[in-house]
Amino acid sequence: MAILIDENTRLIIQGITGRDGSFHARQMMEYGTKVVAGVTPGRGGQTFEGPNGMSAPVYDTMDRAVEDTDANTSVIYVPPAFAADAIMEAADAGIELIVAITEGIPVLEMTKVYRYVEERGARLLGPNCPGALSPGKSKVGIMPGQITKPGPVGVVSRSGTLTYEVVFQLTNAGIGQSTCVGIGGDPIIGTNFIDCLQAFEDDPETEAIVIIGEIGGTDEQEAAAYIKENLTKPVVGFIAGQTAPPGRRMGHAGAIISGSSGTAEEKIRAFEENGTRVMRRPSDVVDLIREVL
Repeated sequence: MAILIDENTRLIIQGITGRDGSFHARQMMEYGTKVVAGVTPGRGGQTFEGPNGMSAPVYDTMDRAVEDTDANTSVIYVPPAFAADAIMEAADAGIELIVAITEGIPVLEMTKVYRYVEERGARLLGPNCPGALSPGKSKVGIMPGQITKPGPVGVVSRSGTLTYEVVFQLTNAGIGQSTCVGIGGDPIIGTNFIDCLQAFEDDPETEAIVIIGEIGGTDEQEAAAYIKENLTKPVVGFIAGQTAPPGRRMGHAGAIISGSSGTAEEKIRAFEENGTRVMRRPSDVVDLIREVL
């Protein structure tokens, strides 16, 4: 099994005719994801040509695309100025999982989008995230499929590139993954660590979990407490930004230390006090996972 996406995922790509959307559409098709349609206003009636003879119809609107294809998932490669509307359009159309790759959506807009999506019973992953990948089943987003392999380790991360590094280390050691999820580094995101941790706990094929956090906020501390109280599966953690100066933002909008609660030291201590083994560098993941599997 897997979480969020699997072989039953039927995907619409919002912004499929743009530079990023078209590039990653071909990557997802080649991986084996069931891309059933694309949406670009004004391009309805066209056909997107993918690799190896694959193709997908292009629609002007999400509601018509969902009606014709029975899609259950969408991924958004829409510029920041229009991405909030694209997310809400997907939720209105009945999409169950909306993956927002777009970076730079204003926080004020996301406060509205978050509630809008929640009220319609959809799940939002992101924004400013790399998406999700269930090895051998489905890829939605920008994660490189060639570094993954099927297996028992669930990976959830705030950082896209660190996700790739940890997954690469695991795969090279012969340790596969059930699903790799990037939740995004913005202050307001639709799916958090706890959502993914519980999903991995409920997934019978996930035997261990890797959680990758970073400086800023208190999400990692809350996840650490949740792990101790609710999870039976072993968890290995990592905190990025261990050498960051106080007050320095490190790439992500949410990665800024405020007081002592957002420091790497405080987050590492929270993990360790709640029974989660912590790697000091990404390459430590192999030895720690081998110890708990």
